[in-house]
Amino acid sequence: MELVIQQRQELKMLMTVQLRQSIELLQYSNDDLEQFIRQQELENPLIELQEKADDQYVEKLPMYTFSNHSRKETSDITHKDEIDFRDYLYKLVKLNFNDDYIQKQLKYIIYNLNDQGYFQTDYIHTTSETKEITEGIQLLQQIGPSGIGARTLEECLTLQARDRYPEHQQLTILINEHLSLLADKKWQVIANKMHISLSEIKECNDLIKTLNPKPCAVMSHETTEYLRPDIIVEEHNNQLLFHLNDTYLPNIQLNSFYMNLPTANRDEKKYINEHYKNYNWLINSIEQRRNTIIKIMQVLLEKQQEFFLKGFSALQPLTLKEVAEAIEMHESTVSRATTNKFVQTPIGTFELKNLFTSKLETKDGHTISQERVKTLLQELIAGENKIKPYSDQKMAEYFNSEYGITISRRTINKYREEMRIPSASKRKEL
Repeated sequence: MELVIQQRQELKMLMTVQLRQSIELLQYSNDDLEQFIRQQELENPLIELQEKADDQYVEKLPMYTFSNHSRKETSDITHKDEIDFRDYLYKLVKLNFNDDYIQKQLKYIIYNLNDQGYFQTDYIHTTSETKEITEGIQLLQQIGPSGIGARTLEECLTLQARDRYPEHQQLTILINEHLSLLADKKWQVIANKMHISLSEIKECNDLIKTLNPKPCAVMSHETTEYLRPDIIVEEHNNQLLFHLNDTYLPNIQLNSFYMNLPTANRDEKKYINEHYKNYNWLINSIEQRRNTIIKIMQVLLEKQQEFFLKGFSALQPLTLKEVAEAIEMHESTVSRATTNKFVQTPIGTFELKNLFTSKLETKDGHTISQERVKTLLQELIAGENKIKPYSDQKMAEYFNSEYGITISRRTINKYREEMRIPSASKRKEL
């Protein structure tokens, strides 16, 4: 075997640190971008930030004429306060029970509650310990929401039923012995086992619906979370216009002191030149990100004009690839530029990604968006006869005959599960 030395020329594409950061910048929201800019100021002495005035001019971008339409409002964006209800409950225990043993007993139960209010622990208790826990749960009902501390769903609902409807014995029997049959809507089977009429089962079922399977849900506090959108679409004189909500971002300026600092040291010159290149890269990357988002929004306002007026029911089929072709960019670039972005519109605030949806073909050669099909599906189920609800197959046949949409039973099932709509057997009412 002969060893030889060969010289070969190859072309390789290497991703530099700055190229990788440019790609990441596309995915940043405006808030993320602000943090990144301020971090760059700390690392680069040539970068000097100047805060903008609150009343600085905002550039409004392309307008589209439209006629007035009714608006469909969206729900508020909410979040739960980070308040531990367990600490609150234990304070109530100390206020209501003076006995140290009871306080210790209830403390053990309270700090083993899950977020829904159920007592859960991996520790295997003895018979006497289980009896003490049961007694503690009974005491906990005096100060906490009814049903709190229960170990099972049946126990949770039973505690509430005894509290609210103490005279209704059939209700507690139904919960304890036949709750799974009730969930499967096996009413006739329950009637035969309990020797009662269907009307009595319906009465019990209606009462169970008034109970809360998650007792600690009443102790959570929801407040409105004010989300700062990245893009704002506005209505002005029957026209739609948009602008990027980045006026609060600081202006990036070059610190001339270091640029004009005389130096004969080669390392110092190299240091200054490298940071000057980083400064130029930051300016160019931010501008490129901004221009990309503007181009995407121009296409969205043109293609999805009805959405900005009526909501998701009017969302047109539009893919990332189609937008990429319209602005002559790669699909991955559009995907990154629309990630982590929120757009505020006259009908609500939405994630920018939600404006893209795949399409289904109709018999006449037209297309319809998945979101539109989901809206039609919701309307169909809302208007169905609840005594005999539509099966997935029946709804697929309905879409085919009424709208010419070829859709399978499995797709109907998928959309229904995405919207958290139960199956026909679960929607059936007595």
